[in-house]
Amino acid sequence: MNLHGKDIKIFTANSNPDVAAEIAKQLNLPLGAAEVKTFSDGEISVSINESVRGSDVFVVQSTCSPVNDHLMELLIMIDAFKRASAGRITAVMPYFGYARQDRKAKARDPISAKLCADLITAAGADRVLTMDLHAAQIQGFFDIPVDHLLGVPLLVPYFKEYFKDLPKDELVVVSPDLGSVTRARKFAEKFDAPIAIIDKRRPKANVSEVMNIIGEVAGKTCVIVDDLIDTAGTLCNAAAALVEKGRAKKVIACATHGVLSGPAIERLEKSVIDELVILDTIPLNDRTRHPMIKTISVAPVFAEAIERIYEDKPVSPLFV
Repeated sequence: MNLHGKDIKIFTANSNPDVAAEIAKQLNLPLGAAEVKTFSDGEISVSINESVRGSDVFVVQSTCSPVNDHLMELLIMIDAFKRASAGRITAVMPYFGYARQDRKAKARDPISAKLCADLITAAGADRVLTMDLHAAQIQGFFDIPVDHLLGVPLLVPYFKEYFKDLPKDELVVVSPDLGSVTRARKFAEKFDAPIAIIDKRRPKANVSEVMNIIGEVAGKTCVIVDDLIDTAGTLCNAAAALVEKGRAKKVIACATHGVLSGPAIERLEKSVIDELVILDTIPLNDRTRHPMIKTISVAPVFAEAIERIYEDKPVSPLFV
């Protein structure tokens, strides 16, 4: 594995070009000259239109919908850079798709997150830079270094301003399930606020049933903190339980990744949630763009992480 390239070059495929352009702007660099297209039969075509020999190449690509196309774009770009003698190749993945398939939930299940990690490594990546993996242990699926950024430090400043006039004892941070308790606790520590937990049972995939609220939320403003929102079933059921069962005064939600697939927007519109705040790890489109959804840019933190990686400085200060 190469330890360093001679200069930084930022490239992007088609999943999140706006974030890549903003990262390059933050670093005062031009976006690398590359084209990622498809042939008439659907195969992916990659053209790198500048020299990358000896350079520290960062490929910005979220593996969001269409997941398989974006994953293949990333793999083929990495291969192209490897064969063009790049000094070091870092896969910058604001959103890592397939992360929820990280274990065998039942007999004969694949572990697709591990397969994706192996593919990225085999393609020629020397390092991965990502944010809020669904399960932190996915870092161990890679045989190359992984820098794992957190979304909470980006969300906190927005809510500090949002709640500046709210009495401290009227705020409660809510974890929508037991798996998000650590994330909710870290968020709550920034506001010196208590946490509540939604205890849920999920009878089948993409269907959740709220069962119980652990903690006191009556008459309070609740902030639900999660890593990603997919079909929004869990989130909307949790919000309904907070208002109907817990008698919460107001519910706001935030998450790192806004997958927002299927009926997510319709569910959010009909829910008791006042506002949803997400990071732009996955770009919004015409279907998912909505007045109640507020996005915060991840470009500044990724730009700083890239600079620290290039200069061989620790990335850990960004986790605080």
